[in-house]
Amino acid sequence: MSSHSVGGSDGSGGETDDDDKMIDDALGEDGDDFARDDLAREGYGHEDFARGERCLVIHPYLKSAARKSDGAGARAPEARLAEIVGLAEAIELNIVATEVVALSGLKPGTFFGKGTMERLGTIINGRDVGVVIIDTQLGPVQQRNLERAWNCKVLDRTGIILEIFGERARTKEGRLQVDLAHMTYQRSRLVRSWTHLERQRGGAGFMGGPGETQIEVDRRLIDQRIDKLKRLLKDVKRTRELHRKARRKVPYPIVALVGYTNAGKSTLFNRLTSSDVFVKDQLFATLDPTMRTLALPSGKNIILSDTVGFISDLPHELVEAFHATLEEVLEAQVIVHVRDMSHPDTEAQKADVDVVLKSLGLDDEKISRTQIEVRNKCDLLDAEEHELQSNIARRADSPVVLISAVTGEGVDQFLNLLEGQLSQNEETLSVVLKAHEGKLQSWLYTHGEVLDRVDDEHGVHLTVRLEPANARRFEQLQAKS
Repeated sequence: MSSHSVGGSDGSGGETDDDDKMIDDALGEDGDDFARDDLAREGYGHEDFARGERCLVIHPYLKSAARKSDGAGARAPEARLAEIVGLAEAIELNIVATEVVALSGLKPGTFFGKGTMERLGTIINGRDVGVVIIDTQLGPVQQRNLERAWNCKVLDRTGIILEIFGERARTKEGRLQVDLAHMTYQRSRLVRSWTHLERQRGGAGFMGGPGETQIEVDRRLIDQRIDKLKRLLKDVKRTRELHRKARRKVPYPIVALVGYTNAGKSTLFNRLTSSDVFVKDQLFATLDPTMRTLALPSGKNIILSDTVGFISDLPHELVEAFHATLEEVLEAQVIVHVRDMSHPDTEAQKADVDVVLKSLGLDDEKISRTQIEVRNKCDLLDAEEHELQSNIARRADSPVVLISAVTGEGVDQFLNLLEGQLSQNEETLSVVLKAHEGKLQSWLYTHGEVLDRVDDEHGVHLTVRLEPANARRFEQLQAKS
């Protein structure tokens, strides 16, 4: 196997130098300070808490909803709590207490009932908690009321995920996408950001009447920022499409790695391509997408794309903002769904990934036709479970393989499975070339898989397997020769 970076000469993956220049030109003088202007200094954008701050993590759930969702694939409240704790640890908060809170109903103003509010308030005061993370989607008024009641910062599930993405985005495109998601999220939460909502005076001198409230001014500023970010991301989307068109001219099949966050996609990507994409046992360790060319055992070249990890209840602001990046999945000839088989909620995680793929526009037919399921982390399974998963993979009707991206177990089998999946869409041609048509012969060997060759007095007889786009290109080249 061999690999190199795609689309540029920097060898770092992700964006190329051309991408950086395009986004620099689009940003103009704002540059990297685009998200740190006067509006950000007024308190909008990323949350203002320190790393290492003492934190209480809460997973609330409705008793009635839990009873309805009992069954295979349903997550236990303790597992959901462990996931939100992982999110808090990803931004280095000091978790001093965790709570699973069962609710019989929801209160419109504070989410929790009075008794629960008082009990949690006692924990917050007694342990000097500065940040409370609640594993649900809070309304703006609920968030404001909880902060007032507990006198500390409160983050909901969307807020903590946005905070992680804001910290992990490295490329200019990634920061643009995160800023758009932040601004969209903050726009609905202006109600909690200001206490001085007195009216400004409009007009000039002493004759002015009531003007805009401060909240209306801020909403207008955020709307202007959102419009600008969307225009910049439209340029990014247009440039990505130009790059896709360039790749189609030398068409290598695109293979996209998708999966739940921390399933091992980047570890597998590094093993296959000998790359150094950042890997760590934490949620959303990598954010910006990376692409490399990879030579399969047969010599066929493909483009391997490592995408951002998915998660349950992924904020719609992020799905919308990262659509330009996630569209790479739509271009893929094969989607490799990497699963963490050592995780107790692996079935529920699989269902969550399918939901996100469908939200991008992939239907069940395309998912089943193009997907390979990679059951990763088999090195963490006990012998009995390992044997069970091996049997399931062997007997599965759809392409399934059991691997360990860390140890390399099953990786060769995965590559063979990948080649078989790619070959299903290929065309087999029987070609007769004259001896002097060496360029056409070389082109076929470079862009296809030569299955058979016979040389005689009539010329060179080749049986070759080609991608559909390459088959059309060869017909055009042969017509010109």
